[in-house]
Amino acid sequence: MSKSAIVTGASSGIGLAICETLLQMDYEVYGIGRDFKAADRVTASSDFHVVELDLLDTGKLEAEIRAISKGKDIHLLLNCAGVGFYGLHEEIASSHLSAMVRTNLEVPIVLTNLLLRKLKETQGTIINIASVTAIESNPHGAAYGATKAGLLSFSRSLFDEARKYGVKVTTILPDMTDTNLYRNADFEASKEVSARLLPQDVSDAVKYILTADPHMVITEFTLRPQLHRIEKKR
Repeated sequence: MSKSAIVTGASSGIGLAICETLLQMDYEVYGIGRDFKAADRVTASSDFHVVELDLLDTGKLEAEIRAISKGKDIHLLLNCAGVGFYGLHEEIASSHLSAMVRTNLEVPIVLTNLLLRKLKETQGTIINIASVTAIESNPHGAAYGATKAGLLSFSRSLFDEARKYGVKVTTILPDMTDTNLYRNADFEASKEVSARLLPQDVSDAVKYILTADPHMVITEFTLRPQLHRIEKKR
Protein backbone atom coordinates (compact mmCIF):
# COMPACT_ATOMS: atom_id res chain seq x y z
CA MET A 1 0.00 0.00 0.00
CA SER A 2 1.49 3.36 -1.05
CA LYS A 3 1.86 6.26 1.33
CA SER A 4 0.14 9.59 0.70
CA ALA A 5 1.87 12.97 0.57
CA ILE A 6 0.64 16.54 0.27
CA VAL A 7 3.18 18.90 -1.31
CA THR A 8 2.89 22.67 -1.80
CA GLY A 9 4.77 24.53 -4.50
CA ALA A 10 4.49 21.36 -6.56
CA SER A 11 4.29 22.85 -10.04
CA SER A 12 7.87 24.08 -10.46
CA GLY A 13 11.38 24.22 -9.06
CA ILE A 14 12.19 22.37 -5.85
CA GLY A 15 8.60 21.28 -5.27
CA LEU A 16 8.33 19.70 -8.71
CA ALA A 17 11.61 17.82 -8.24
CA ILE A 18 10.42 16.57 -4.86
CA CYS A 19 7.13 15.33 -6.32
CA GLU A 20 9.03 13.42 -8.98
CA THR A 21 11.18 11.76 -6.34
CA LEU A 22 8.19 10.88 -4.17
CA LEU A 23 6.47 9.23 -7.12
CA GLN A 24 9.60 7.17 -7.71
CA MET A 25 9.34 6.15 -4.03
CA ASP A 26 5.77 4.93 -4.65
CA TYR A 27 4.01 7.76 -2.84
CA GLU A 28 0.58 8.93 -3.90
CA VAL A 29 1.12 12.66 -4.23
CA TYR A 30 -1.34 15.53 -3.98
CA GLY A 31 0.54 18.45 -5.50
CA ILE A 32 -0.67 21.96 -4.76
CA GLY A 33 0.28 24.72 -7.17
CA ARG A 34 -1.05 27.41 -9.47
CA ASP A 35 -0.04 26.24 -12.93
CA PHE A 36 0.98 22.72 -13.93
CA LYS A 37 1.38 23.35 -17.68
CA ALA A 38 5.13 22.72 -17.45
CA ALA A 39 4.90 19.81 -15.02
CA ASP A 40 4.31 16.95 -17.47
CA ARG A 41 6.86 14.73 -15.82
CA VAL A 42 4.61 14.35 -12.77
CA THR A 43 1.10 15.02 -14.08
CA ALA A 44 1.41 12.04 -16.40
CA SER A 45 1.49 9.72 -13.39
CA SER A 46 -1.77 8.18 -12.16
CA ASP A 47 -0.41 8.55 -8.62
CA PHE A 48 -0.16 12.33 -8.93
CA HIS A 49 -3.20 14.49 -8.22
CA VAL A 50 -3.17 18.08 -9.45
CA VAL A 51 -4.56 20.56 -6.92
CA GLU A 52 -4.65 23.99 -8.53
CA LEU A 53 -5.46 26.77 -6.11
CA ASP A 54 -4.18 29.96 -4.53
CA LEU A 55 -2.61 29.04 -1.19
CA LEU A 56 -3.52 32.47 0.17
CA ASP A 57 -7.24 31.75 -0.24
CA THR A 58 -7.43 30.13 3.19
CA GLY A 59 -11.07 29.10 2.89
CA LYS A 60 -10.52 27.20 -0.36
CA LEU A 61 -7.28 25.72 0.93
CA GLU A 62 -8.93 24.42 4.08
CA ALA A 63 -11.86 22.95 2.12
CA GLU A 64 -9.51 21.22 -0.33
CA ILE A 65 -7.33 19.74 2.41
CA ARG A 66 -10.35 18.43 4.29
CA ALA A 67 -11.66 16.84 1.08
CA ILE A 68 -8.30 15.20 0.31
CA SER A 69 -7.78 13.84 3.80
CA LYS A 70 -11.34 12.70 4.51
CA GLY A 71 -11.21 8.96 5.19
CA LYS A 72 -7.62 8.81 3.97
CA ASP A 73 -4.32 8.28 5.74
CA ILE A 74 -1.77 11.08 5.24
CA HIS A 75 1.86 10.18 5.82
CA LEU A 76 3.76 13.26 4.66
CA LEU A 77 3.16 17.00 4.60
CA LEU A 78 5.84 18.82 2.65
CA ASN A 79 5.67 22.61 2.73
CA CYS A 80 7.72 23.87 -0.19
CA ALA A 81 5.83 26.86 -1.61
CA GLY A 82 7.71 30.10 -1.14
CA VAL A 83 8.03 33.63 -2.46
CA GLY A 84 10.77 36.22 -2.10
CA PHE A 85 11.07 39.97 -2.63
CA TYR A 86 14.45 41.60 -2.12
CA GLY A 87 15.91 45.06 -1.67
CA LEU A 88 16.11 47.76 0.96
CA HIS A 89 13.34 47.06 3.43
CA GLU A 90 11.73 50.48 3.12
CA GLU A 91 11.44 50.01 -0.64
CA ILE A 92 9.47 46.76 -0.55
CA ALA A 93 5.72 47.14 -1.07
CA SER A 94 3.54 46.20 1.86
CA SER A 95 1.63 43.81 -0.39
CA HIS A 96 4.89 41.98 -1.08
CA LEU A 97 5.70 41.83 2.63
CA SER A 98 2.27 40.34 3.29
CA ALA A 99 2.71 37.79 0.49
CA MET A 100 5.99 36.59 1.98
CA VAL A 101 4.67 36.30 5.52
CA ARG A 102 1.54 34.48 4.42
CA THR A 103 3.11 32.15 1.85
CA ASN A 104 6.34 31.30 3.67
CA LEU A 105 5.03 31.11 7.23
CA GLU A 106 1.24 31.29 7.61
CA VAL A 107 0.44 28.62 5.02
CA PRO A 108 2.73 25.93 6.54
CA ILE A 109 1.34 26.69 10.00
CA VAL A 110 -2.26 26.45 8.77
CA LEU A 111 -1.66 23.22 6.83
CA THR A 112 0.04 21.66 9.83
CA ASN A 113 -2.92 22.64 11.97
CA LEU A 114 -5.30 20.95 9.53
CA LEU A 115 -3.27 17.75 9.12
CA LEU A 116 -1.51 17.13 12.41
CA ARG A 117 -4.14 14.75 13.79
CA LYS A 118 -3.87 12.67 10.61
CA LEU A 119 -0.08 12.66 10.84
CA LYS A 120 -0.23 11.56 14.47
CA GLU A 121 -2.40 8.61 13.43
CA THR A 122 0.17 7.49 10.83
CA GLN A 123 3.25 8.58 12.80
CA GLY A 124 3.97 10.63 9.73
CA THR A 125 6.49 13.26 8.70
CA ILE A 126 6.43 17.01 8.18
CA ILE A 127 9.18 18.52 6.05
CA ASN A 128 9.44 22.29 5.79
CA ILE A 129 11.64 23.82 3.11
CA ALA A 130 13.13 26.92 4.71
CA SER A 131 16.44 28.55 3.73
CA VAL A 132 19.91 29.22 5.08
CA THR A 133 18.62 32.77 5.54
CA ALA A 134 16.81 31.40 8.61
CA ILE A 135 20.14 31.23 10.44
CA GLU A 136 21.91 34.28 9.00
CA SER A 137 21.70 38.05 8.83
CA ASN A 138 19.98 39.08 5.59
CA PRO A 139 20.51 42.67 4.44
CA HIS A 140 18.38 43.31 1.34
CA GLY A 141 16.29 40.30 2.36
CA ALA A 142 15.38 41.07 5.96
CA ALA A 143 11.69 40.20 5.72
CA TYR A 144 12.27 37.06 3.64
CA GLY A 145 14.85 35.81 6.14
CA ALA A 146 12.50 36.58 9.00
CA THR A 147 9.77 34.41 7.49
CA LYS A 148 12.20 31.52 7.10
CA ALA A 149 13.50 31.98 10.65
CA GLY A 150 9.90 31.86 11.82
CA LEU A 151 9.35 28.63 9.93
CA LEU A 152 12.46 27.11 11.51
CA SER A 153 11.31 28.18 14.97
CA PHE A 154 7.85 26.71 14.34
CA SER A 155 9.38 23.42 13.18
CA ARG A 156 11.61 23.13 16.24
CA SER A 157 8.74 23.72 18.65
CA LEU A 158 6.38 21.46 16.72
CA PHE A 159 8.82 18.55 16.87
CA ASP A 160 9.13 18.84 20.63
CA GLU A 161 5.33 19.00 20.89
CA ALA A 162 4.56 16.08 18.55
CA ARG A 163 7.54 13.73 18.86
CA LYS A 164 5.90 11.65 21.59
CA TYR A 165 3.19 10.76 19.06
CA GLY A 166 5.78 9.45 16.61
CA VAL A 167 5.61 12.49 14.30
CA LYS A 168 8.89 13.51 12.68
CA VAL A 169 9.54 17.17 11.79
CA THR A 170 12.45 18.24 9.60
CA THR A 171 13.49 21.65 8.29
CA ILE A 172 15.64 21.71 5.17
CA LEU A 173 17.79 24.82 4.83
CA PRO A 174 19.02 25.17 1.23
CA ASP A 175 21.43 27.87 0.11
CA MET A 176 20.91 29.57 -3.26
CA THR A 177 19.22 27.15 -5.63
CA ASP A 178 18.72 27.52 -9.36
CA THR A 179 14.96 28.18 -9.36
CA ASN A 180 12.66 31.09 -10.21
CA LEU A 181 12.56 32.24 -6.55
CA TYR A 182 14.80 35.15 -7.55
CA ARG A 183 12.52 36.39 -10.34
CA ASN A 184 11.81 39.50 -8.24
CA ALA A 185 15.48 40.18 -7.42
CA ASP A 186 18.33 41.88 -9.26
CA PHE A 187 20.51 38.81 -8.67
CA GLU A 188 20.26 35.08 -9.31
CA ALA A 189 22.04 31.85 -8.49
CA SER A 190 25.43 31.47 -10.13
CA LYS A 191 25.55 29.43 -13.31
CA GLU A 192 28.80 27.86 -12.12
CA VAL A 193 28.09 24.25 -11.16
CA SER A 194 30.01 24.38 -7.87
CA ALA A 195 28.39 27.66 -6.81
CA ARG A 196 24.70 26.74 -6.85
CA LEU A 197 22.32 24.04 -5.75
CA LEU A 198 19.85 22.36 -8.09
CA PRO A 199 16.26 21.43 -7.20
CA GLN A 200 17.29 17.77 -7.41
CA ASP A 201 19.82 18.34 -4.61
CA VAL A 202 17.00 19.32 -2.26
CA SER A 203 14.88 16.45 -3.52
CA ASP A 204 17.73 14.03 -2.80
CA ALA A 205 17.84 15.39 0.74
CA VAL A 206 14.12 14.67 1.11
CA LYS A 207 14.69 11.08 0.00
CA TYR A 208 17.56 10.70 2.46
CA ILE A 209 15.40 11.98 5.31
CA LEU A 210 12.47 9.71 4.46
CA THR A 211 14.64 6.59 4.13
CA ALA A 212 16.73 7.12 7.25
CA ASP A 213 16.43 4.60 10.08
CA PRO A 214 13.07 5.37 11.75
CA HIS A 215 14.58 5.49 15.24
CA MET A 216 16.39 8.70 14.20
CA VAL A 217 14.99 12.13 13.31
CA ILE A 218 16.97 14.56 11.20
CA THR A 219 15.51 17.77 12.57
CA GLU A 220 17.57 20.21 10.47
CA PHE A 221 19.36 19.61 7.18
CA THR A 222 21.52 22.40 5.70
CA LEU A 223 22.57 22.29 2.04
CA ARG A 224 25.25 24.55 0.59
CA PRO A 225 27.18 24.59 -2.69
CA GLN A 226 30.94 24.29 -2.48
CA LEU A 227 31.46 27.90 -3.59
CA HIS A 228 29.69 31.02 -2.33
CA ARG A 229 28.82 33.20 -5.34
CA ILE A 230 25.83 34.96 -6.85
CA GLU A 231 25.35 36.70 -10.17
CA LYS A 232 23.90 40.10 -10.97
CA LYS A 233 21.14 39.98 -13.55
CA ARG A 234 21.98 41.77 -16.78
